[in-house]
Amino acid sequence: MPQEKPVILLSRQLPEMFTAALGQLGEVRVAGAHPQDAVLAGARVYLAAGVDPVPADLIQRFPASLGLIANIGTGLDNIDLEAAAARGIAVSNTPVVTEDTADLTMALLLATCRKLSSCERALRAGDWAGGAARLGTRVHGKTLGIVGLGAIGQAVARRAAAFDMTVLYHGPHRKPEVEAALHVDYRSTLRELLGEADIVSLNCPLTEASYRLLNAATLAQMKKGAILINTGRGPLIDEDALVAALDSGHLGGAGLDVFEFEPRVTPELLELDNVTVLPHIGSATLECRTDMAGRAFANIQQFLAQGTAVDNCI
Repeated sequence: MPQEKPVILLSRQLPEMFTAALGQLGEVRVAGAHPQDAVLAGARVYLAAGVDPVPADLIQRFPASLGLIANIGTGLDNIDLEAAAARGIAVSNTPVVTEDTADLTMALLLATCRKLSSCERALRAGDWAGGAARLGTRVHGKTLGIVGLGAIGQAVARRAAAFDMTVLYHGPHRKPEVEAALHVDYRSTLRELLGEADIVSLNCPLTEASYRLLNAATLAQMKKGAILINTGRGPLIDEDALVAALDSGHLGGAGLDVFEFEPRVTPELLELDNVTVLPHIGSATLECRTDMAGRAFANIQQFLAQGTAVDNCI
């Protein structure tokens, strides 16, 4: 008898070309957010788009045959890792978004500091003079504070060097070799970094410790007129507190690619002229998304063949 194909579950419908490629590895089923038991039956792999949650109650319903949650994304905050570990289910990711996300971070930083969005809106509305009168903030020579000097944070630091910026960083662990290579300086406390930086970029993962890392108290520690950039995760910032800091004039502006309650955006952020907003597009280049799909495919292929993924996170 021919051997049954392994079942690969998808959290949502994915591009046809990618789904067809997965079909070479096994039977592909679209499970959705609330799959029926019949859909889950016999599955070996659950492939999650990085924006789709994989909570404990879903993981507990996975059949004993399921051994891998393959996440399309670098972050893993959408997955209940404790629940996966308790079931002995491996988790993989696609850590190939570094350079594209760093590009987007610098683009958002520049756009926010130079008020490109509000100037463009004025020009499109026929108000040349009003757009030209909007004075932004100089970028070159300023002090950039990076929260989270992982791969993306380091890539942002390399880009900042081209703008002759002084770069500081804060994180749970000091990285002397990276400091020497990139000419960046460590600040052991977030308060120190926030007090010195003209521009702050959040490039850290979302964890219990970093949830609402920027809140009313910590936002107050930032320099008056400072700019805040977030291409990490939305819940790193308490958006109500951010609105208050922007509205009061304490902060000079914010550039946000991610949001606390995305895809919903706090309405006041859309109304403030000193806020630049993007719909979570850090990895949204054709090349990067192709790389992510390829890495997810490789993780699944290796798991089905060998029992371990290329990027085995737990």
